[in-house]
Amino acid sequence: MPAWLRPGDPENRWPVLIAIFTVIVIQHSIPLQYTVLPRWPLIIMELLLLLVMLLINPVRLSRPTTLGRWASLVLTAAITVDNTASAVVLAKRILSGEVSNNAAVLLGGGAAIFVTNVIAFGIWYWELDRGGPFVRRAGKRPYPDFLFPQMSDPDKATPDWRPTFVDYLYVSFTNVVAFSPTDTMPLSRWAKGMMTVQSLVSMTTIALVIARAVNVLG
Repeated sequence: MPAWLRPGDPENRWPVLIAIFTVIVIQHSIPLQYTVLPRWPLIIMELLLLLVMLLINPVRLSRPTTLGRWASLVLTAAITVDNTASAVVLAKRILSGEVSNNAAVLLGGGAAIFVTNVIAFGIWYWELDRGGPFVRRAGKRPYPDFLFPQMSDPDKATPDWRPTFVDYLYVSFTNVVAFSPTDTMPLSRWAKGMMTVQSLVSMTTIALVIARAVNVLG
């Protein structure tokens, strides 16, 4: 039986915490004209949820709790909803001609939405694949939602390989860059649906921002 199907050691908490904190900093930097929700109430709520997660599992994901699970899901949902809303506002302002003529502000706002999109969906994939990090560690669900190359060709992986947050973040990045799966295939319907939504948000943002920036600079 491959390592990713067997019970294993708890995953390190810090990579995903650093990613979430990065998103919170980026949210604060998005220009106010491209936002829907007030910044500080949203950021304070996210920091409180982050603190809850950190108190429950400060270093490794060794203690599964309902509170920790819901804190993580609510935090990820808040980031995703806020970022998607910002993408919609940005697209609306570009199409209506209300967007700033400052190319640096426009490109900076678009880049912030793009990076947040990558991190938010990377967290979703990590949280939901085979029931999440705790269920994966326990080896309770044999059927993956994402088929990594190491799963189909185990000879190319170390004997103790199993997917961690960095692997899902890479899947998220390649999905928005290629607008399609690359080396890792989505198997379940929810995974295909989320990857479609992520690509749509990314494609719309990149296309409109670049087109407007070229027009402003030209």
